[in-house]
Amino acid sequence: MAEYLESDNLPGNSFADIPRVISLYKIPLILTAVGIILFIAVIVLQIKANSNTPDVVFETATGSTRLKIAFDIEGAVEKPGLYQLDEGTRVDDILILAGGFSANADREWAEKSLNRAAKLIDGGKIYIPSVDEISSGKVLSNLRNPSNLLGITTGNININTASQSELESLPGVGPATALKIISGRPYMSLDELKSKKIAGNALYEKIKEMISI
Repeated sequence: MAEYLESDNLPGNSFADIPRVISLYKIPLILTAVGIILFIAVIVLQIKANSNTPDVVFETATGSTRLKIAFDIEGAVEKPGLYQLDEGTRVDDILILAGGFSANADREWAEKSLNRAAKLIDGGKIYIPSVDEISSGKVLSNLRNPSNLLGITTGNININTASQSELESLPGVGPATALKIISGRPYMSLDELKSKKIAGNALYEKIKEMISI
C-alpha cells in the first residue's frame, strides 16, 4: 500500500500533494465548477420566471392613471357645459362631444379663428359666438381679449404673456417656435417676430391677426 501511495502517478495524503491533485484532475474540476454555475443559473431564472411582479402589471397600472383635465365650452354648440377629458384632448374632440355647432353658430368666424387641432389646457374655455353676436359686436371685446376667458383658444393671444400651450394653439406654431417666441420676450411690436427671426413672413402673415402684445 505504501508503494502505491508513493507512486509518481497518484498523489499521497499530505497537504503538500494538493497542487499535484489539482493538476492531475484539472479538467474534471473545471467541468464540475461549470456544472454548479449552470445549475445555479437555472434556479435563478426559474425564480425570476415565477415572480409575482411582471412588467404587464406595471404597464396596466400606468395606463389606468391617465391625467384628466376640466374644460368649459359655451355659446353656439348643441351641448354646452363643463367636460372632464383626457390630457392631450384637442379642440375638435370637445366640439364633437358638445354635439357640434348649433344652427346659429358663426361658422365663418370659427373657420378663421378657431384652431381645431390645438390641445386643450386644464381650466380652459372656448366660447363659440352666434351670427347675431358677431354682427352686433356683443362678444367682440371678449374674443379679442383672451384674458377675459381663461385658457380660450380663440381670439388674439398676447405673445408677451401667453404660455407655451397657448402659443402652440396658433396655426403653424409648434413646440420649437413657441419656445423661440417665449425666449424672444419682451416685444414692443408684432413686427419684432420677424426682425428677431422668430417667425418667417409666411408664418407671420398666418398668425398676425390672432396675436397681440
